Amino acid sequence: MKKAFLTILVLFSLAGIISGQGHDSIRYWVGRIVDGDTIIERELDPIWVFPGREGRSRRLEARFWRYVYKVKKVYPYAKLANELLQKYEPQYFKLESKRERRKLMKQIEDELLAEYKDDLKKMSLSEGRILIKLIDRETSRTSYMLIKEFRGGFSAFFWQTIARLFKNDLKSEYDPEGEDRLTEEIVRMIENGQI
Repeated sequence: MKKAFLTILVLFSLAGIISGQGHDSIRYWVGRIVDGDTIIERELDPIWVFPGREGRSRRLEARFWRYVYKVKKVYPYAKLANELLQKYEPQYFKLESKRERRKLMKQIEDELLAEYKDDLKKMSLSEGRILIKLIDRETSRTSYMLIKEFRGGFSAFFWQTIARLFKNDLKSEYDPEGEDRLTEEIVRMIENGQI
């Protein structure tokens, strides 16, 4: 009697373990038949390839990680620029007189300078170049367009001239498929929490 009871108890315990293997452990894939063979088709998750030592110089690897550092440093400022644009743009365009708009812009400018002036002054020229591109990525408008829209054409021309003196361009657009492909990959890795 004890053996029968013990056997039933073990069977019920195993049944609970076995039933725990639900449908989520079974994967269904789409396949197609080619010349009598079934070929399974499945989309794979992206694989990020970092520069390694095999066949690459240490200098190239160090350069890559320096660039990652710079993108990670300035990306939060580009995100902040987009958030502030979303916050203040409706207020700005609700105002009817130029005087009220200038007053609002002066108030916003003073707040931002008080909080971020020291951080922005410490940025290198290359970090500034990356920031200009990332602002275009986040806001879908170049820095030149933003300045022209909110501060006027003369102010945009003035800041573009200053940027050109330092070999930057406020009119430069973000090109994730071309020139800025590496930056786009790094930003995606940052957003996915991979770096």
